[in-house]
Amino acid sequence: MTTPKYKRILLKLSGEALMGSDAYGINPKVIGEICGEIKAVADLGVEIGVVIGGGNIFRGMAGTATGMDRATADYMGMLATVMNAMALSDAMRQVGLNARVQSALNIEQVVEPYIRGKAIRYLEEGKVVIFGAGTGNPFFTTDTAAALRGSEIGAEIVLKATKVDGIYTADPKKDASATRYDKISFNDAISQNLAVMDATAFALCRDQKLPINVFSIFKAGALKRVVCGEDEGTLVYC
Repeated sequence: MTTPKYKRILLKLSGEALMGSDAYGINPKVIGEICGEIKAVADLGVEIGVVIGGGNIFRGMAGTATGMDRATADYMGMLATVMNAMALSDAMRQVGLNARVQSALNIEQVVEPYIRGKAIRYLEEGKVVIFGAGTGNPFFTTDTAAALRGSEIGAEIVLKATKVDGIYTADPKKDASATRYDKISFNDAISQNLAVMDATAFALCRDQKLPINVFSIFKAGALKRVVCGEDEGTLVYC
């Protein structure tokens, strides 16, 4: 059996990842495949927390671009993440994973409120904990929520699942000469304005000495390889 390098991880999934090739919404095949990747890691005994975005349903920044109040738009985006968290939890159930959804906004008829001690107990029991509604505050991204929840639950690493297989010197879709970093320091990532995560999330992880690994969720087995310490994606270190 492959031995995991990390005992407890925080996985950051974008809402867009759930769309697959669709224009919006949740693609059942894609969400099933993602849950299969997560189950392969859970079967190794790794404790998994997940923060999910909501961009496949509603993006707060898109709302503000049309003149909507920023706080209102951000709260709408938080509700979108709760919908994704519920869908992800149900998809996990279908592959045999026991998951719990906790929301930073109180919607107790639908999901549990976020309580740190209860989340840690669920992780220790082998349940996957999905954190919805970001930080519960406007003006903060779900990347920052991932850094915050990862720090709170004592995760050993934040795994940022994207559409590309790491951090590049430039956008690989626009620049054929772009090369992937195997690893890069937080200070270099911030100074070079590498936009794979926002600066607030980078700074929080740096201050908490919580490394980040950026990898492609659409690359079969990539999540498991990262967890087992293999050369996959880009490691951002202190």
